[in-house]
Amino acid sequence: MPKMKTKSAVKKRFSVTGTGKLKRNFAFKRHCLFCKTPKMKRQARGATLLASVDVKIVKKFLPYL
Repeated sequence: MPKMKTKSAVKKRFSVTGTGKLKRNFAFKRHCLFCKTPKMKRQARGATLLASVDVKIVKKFLPYL
């Protein structure tokens, strides 16, 4: 059997924590920040865990976690 390929887009956007959960970054933080509220910009700092309903989809594209 041939090896399964990892999706390049997914590999760049998600990382795995030590316990095996998926970590993601927040959207809407790149440009036009003057019109976004300080609360939105503050809450979009750092990273957060991926929602449980999306984990199954993303893990399909990352076969070798």
